[in-house]
Amino acid sequence: MRREFKLPDVGEGLTEAEIVRWHVKEGDAVKVNQIVVEIETAKSIVELPIPWDGVVAGLMAGEGETVDVGVPIIAVDTAEEGAAPADASRTAGAPGAVSGAEGADGGGATGRGAALADDMVPSPPPEGAVEPGLHGSPAPREERQAVLVGYGVKTGATKRRARKPGHAGQSGAPVPAPAPQAVPAAPAPAPRPVPAAPVAGPARAEADRPVTTARVAVLAKPPVRKLAKDLGVDLTTLTGTGPQGSISREDVHAAAQAPQAPTRQESGAPAGQAWEERIPIKGVRKMTAQAMVASAYTAPHVTEFLQVDVTGTMEAVRRLRTLPDFAEVKVSPLLLVAKAVLVAARRHPMINSSWDEAAQEIVVKHYVNLGIAAATPRGLVVPNIKGAHELPLPELARRLGQLAETARAGRTQPAEMAGGTFTITNVGVFGVDTGTPILNPGEAAILAFGQVRDMPWVVDGELAVRKVTTLSLSFDHRIVDGELGSLFLRDVGDMLEDPLRMLAWS
Repeated sequence: MRREFKLPDVGEGLTEAEIVRWHVKEGDAVKVNQIVVEIETAKSIVELPIPWDGVVAGLMAGEGETVDVGVPIIAVDTAEEGAAPADASRTAGAPGAVSGAEGADGGGATGRGAALADDMVPSPPPEGAVEPGLHGSPAPREERQAVLVGYGVKTGATKRRARKPGHAGQSGAPVPAPAPQAVPAAPAPAPRPVPAAPVAGPARAEADRPVTTARVAVLAKPPVRKLAKDLGVDLTTLTGTGPQGSISREDVHAAAQAPQAPTRQESGAPAGQAWEERIPIKGVRKMTAQAMVASAYTAPHVTEFLQVDVTGTMEAVRRLRTLPDFAEVKVSPLLLVAKAVLVAARRHPMINSSWDEAAQEIVVKHYVNLGIAAATPRGLVVPNIKGAHELPLPELARRLGQLAETARAGRTQPAEMAGGTFTITNVGVFGVDTGTPILNPGEAAILAFGQVRDMPWVVDGELAVRKVTTLSLSFDHRIVDGELGSLFLRDVGDMLEDPLRMLAWS
């Protein structure tokens, strides 16, 4: 029996996903739990297994296509008996998902749920269904007909308008229509209505003459016309907002100030190369943009900066790399920055909290799910290490390495990005000294760790060359005041200057 696998909600109420890559094609045999497709949600790339044994009857969504949750994406012919074949009403949004995770709209929002027949030809959509690109218009009641370019489906009895001869007469008399000619068997263009009255020869000739130039009447006063000329604004491209649709000075100024795409000469683009590119905002990048806008305009941000002599930290990193406990893991300065943050969060619990607007409460969390911001080709992701405050240093190093490797491969799962309480962003790996990071939504603070570089530093009253970095802490000023933010940042800096303090304060 033919069964259809609908796109499931793979995490936290997602409504759509993009088909990244199919692992099967029509005619392939599949087994239960075999990975058949990779999808990109608003949070990560996810692999989907098929829940049946069978043969792929058809792929119902192409690579690069965005599909709503609940819409069928693949059809499989199974050997199960008693399973009813999929029908149009079910695939258009009726209950009964085979994956166990249906979207709220049942998959009928886009009209792509028409069932596949044995010959893989979709049946006409049911009444009330929506066709792609029609913006919610109902499907017609009658069955659709194949339409060729330039031809319509509406039939009528109107006659073809009389065609003029090669040269119109000059006397002003009506031009007689030519004798009817045989119509070929091939389809003819849609008939045009016969004019109500004959048209005089000269007027008809003038109407049919190809137009090479045209003057468009523009309603604008002389001072407005002069202003448009001075500013290089084409009045024929404007829509007037003045009385009776006239163009005002404000209309001209608005057009002059509107951003214009540069010409090829202005942009300096080589010949034959596009000088602009448009990238669809979707997937991880779309979710990141929405989260950052929500965070920036919801939580009042404050950022503080601190330069730190981390010569002691760099020496500690070198020594840790020689210990047997760290032989199988990567030890970097970020490891000790993370440990310093965990210790400082225990000393200042309010830094590891969130603002509950609905309940009008501050939620202080006595655990740390430590997020590490990671740049990937598909956008910024912030996976977090659950229960990082309980991990010994070797295990923390191992988890940091796994997190980075998974993120670079684009395999971070939604669950790995949920529930973070504090975030570190390592801008130093890009050769950047510092920045003003934006809070991860739901968190009260984020620490940016800049590059470590040699700088002149005063040590015991004398100038010396030391390893120096800059830390910046952004925090939600509704929760964290200046004193708390400063104390937390100073503690992190002190531990990086002298890593022995991590033991003393642990």
